[in-house]
Amino acid sequence: MLQVSTSPAPPKWGNLSAQRGNLTDLEIQCLVCGRYHLTQDHWKYQADMPQEPAALIDDLIKMRYYKPEVIAVANAISQAELRTALFIKMAGQNNPKREGLVKDLIRLAGGLDAAFSAAFGPQVGRFFNDAQDTLGSFTRRRFLQNVVIGAALVTLANCTQPPEKKQPAQKKKDEPPQELGRLEKKNLKIAFLPITCASPIIMSKPLGFYEKYGLNVELKKYTGWSVVRDAVIAGELDASHMLAPMPIAMSLGLGSAAFPVKLASIENNNGQGIAVAKKYLGKIKGPANFKGMTIGIPYDYSNHNLLLRYYLATGGVDPDKDVKLVVLPLLDAISKMKSEQIDAFILPDNFTQRVVWEGIGFIHLLTKELWPGHPCCAFTASQAWIDEHPNTFRALNKAIIDGTTYANQPENRQQIAEAIAPREYLNQPLEVLEAVMTGQFEDGQGNTRNEPDRIYFDPYPWKSFATWISTQLMRWKYMTLEQLDKNDEGQEIFLTDLARELAIELGEDAPIEVSRVEKLKFDTLNPNSPVVYVGQQRETYGM
Repeated sequence: MLQVSTSPAPPKWGNLSAQRGNLTDLEIQCLVCGRYHLTQDHWKYQADMPQEPAALIDDLIKMRYYKPEVIAVANAISQAELRTALFIKMAGQNNPKREGLVKDLIRLAGGLDAAFSAAFGPQVGRFFNDAQDTLGSFTRRRFLQNVVIGAALVTLANCTQPPEKKQPAQKKKDEPPQELGRLEKKNLKIAFLPITCASPIIMSKPLGFYEKYGLNVELKKYTGWSVVRDAVIAGELDASHMLAPMPIAMSLGLGSAAFPVKLASIENNNGQGIAVAKKYLGKIKGPANFKGMTIGIPYDYSNHNLLLRYYLATGGVDPDKDVKLVVLPLLDAISKMKSEQIDAFILPDNFTQRVVWEGIGFIHLLTKELWPGHPCCAFTASQAWIDEHPNTFRALNKAIIDGTTYANQPENRQQIAEAIAPREYLNQPLEVLEAVMTGQFEDGQGNTRNEPDRIYFDPYPWKSFATWISTQLMRWKYMTLEQLDKNDEGQEIFLTDLARELAIELGEDAPIEVSRVEKLKFDTLNPNSPVVYVGQQRETYGM
């Protein structure tokens, strides 16, 4: 447990009794807390630990190894399905040896829930007595063991604070939260496209979320996704707004040289639609009616393209033969529909709503009708940049998740619409953005609709999102089966565990699971069987 400058290697945790005779009154560095103090302190605590849970907790409070509020936190954690991975990170303090110790203790207890429930459960006294009365000696021993382990885990988590109560230093106004560590870089350049999907990235500047985490962000507006991709590869950006499939495509070398990119958090869910020129009003009843049309998409590696193909195929329309799909710059979409260069497009909802506002078209459907809760855009950074700026990346991702969570509250949508409307951002009429953000809108077919989830903002990057994207890239021959296996459905590209960790640090609920069954309009994806899913689609629709 001790690390002395003259010692070739620190003693191991498992040989406590053998080391007691070597303890001195010197202040040496403790591997439990990393501080310098009289090291008998920890040994005395371990040696004299009572076996009765109530006495144990009372002793720990008297010894001031943790404060009463820490017990309250532990109690709350045990009631809320403990996030083991997060606790290991917190208690480990980025020290591999500490993390190993925490993992070993959790494993010995049979899980974090077991340890905390024994030591800090609200009915701990009664539970202990019941255990004595009704259970065998092995179970009672296991219970007592878990009481001790639970207390030890909380002590480890709290060990970085000295027992003496000290006044915290006054934090400077522009200083980031302490847990983020030293920021390697504070002045950042982040790309965005002028669409409602980028709301969290954009509004985090005028509403102060970047500043809150000690960051000075310059938002750089781009007109097309291929330009963003090239700027990221060239190292001109620190992070970027991207379409959810882009990190998969870039990492696998689809459409460009392979360049590892990570998807850190989701920017928006739903928020897209298929808009059709006014001359087709009353003539479009389903996917089969699009045969022969010219349809705009924003990018090959987009959920817009994949969802459109998914939809058309269900009506017997081959997207590679029966329609003409054209990649168009977003800002050209309205003018191209006005001039009849395109018949329809699938784009973010500020453009689908704009055709209604302009009186040139109507909304055929919202993409949430095809896949409720689907991802569209994401916050991303290259692997090389993350490796070079780990603390900055963590701070930036936390700011984005914080802003995304704020954007998801309906009462904030009006404020956000006003924040992203100006020329330097979306440059869109406020009433168009309000229609998208609130979900109260005219569809151009004579209907007034109220769809509160027309767009929403859940930052959690489910790995099943990546699975569906990968299956469709393979279905439409953008990637091979070999590349699908190599990608492993985004297991490495989608940083789901980190997003959960940061969300919990922000006090938000986050799922424990990394994948889920995705229910679409025409089928259901089991994320454990992606190849089977593609085979069923091809068998059902012939493509």
